[in-house]
Amino acid sequence: MAGLIGTKIGMTSIFGEGGAIIPCTVIQAGPCVVTQKKSKDKDGYDAVQLGYGDKKEKNTTKPMKKHFEKSGAAPKAKLVEFKGMDNLNVGDIVSSELLKEGDKITITGTSKGKGFQGVVKRHGFGGVGGQTHGQHNRLRAPGSLGACSTPARVFKGMKMGGRMGGDQVKELNIKIVKMIPDENLIIVKGSIPGHNGSYIVIEKKNK
Repeated sequence: MAGLIGTKIGMTSIFGEGGAIIPCTVIQAGPCVVTQKKSKDKDGYDAVQLGYGDKKEKNTTKPMKKHFEKSGAAPKAKLVEFKGMDNLNVGDIVSSELLKEGDKITITGTSKGKGFQGVVKRHGFGGVGGQTHGQHNRLRAPGSLGACSTPARVFKGMKMGGRMGGDQVKELNIKIVKMIPDENLIIVKGSIPGHNGSYIVIEKKNK
């Protein structure tokens, strides 16, 4: 898949056909620079490495500084490899021109971290019983977790409280409803994973 790296700007809405309001997300798609080109002879597979987002030079290690110098680019904060873009060379710039209005794209991002949450919020449990039979403090409890003397333990994967969010999430078939090419902005239908300002990876099937 061909693709590029971007930033989630935030959500908005636009008017669709018949005056219907469509919830949308605004994305800064690029520009990205090709920082490395991998070949099957040398690396075992064909791919290009794209860099996006400026990074302070003082926060960049010496090996990575040399890596970026080969492409003539400033240190980048996010690096992602893409296949199916063999026509690019080191130093080339990839922007939102790769996409067009009406395309269906795949977006990968990191979901918002919500910290430690209980079973009601994390898994949609309904709590234990109602406010009857003296259960005054069991409304959001998980209830029974395992059997008695056999197996005498809780099985792995049991739905319990724990850390929620902060996972890699991939959304498929997201439609581009509008583009602002002068500013490398694309507007897609619906929501995408991540907080405002987070990095996302945009992929498009090669035709």
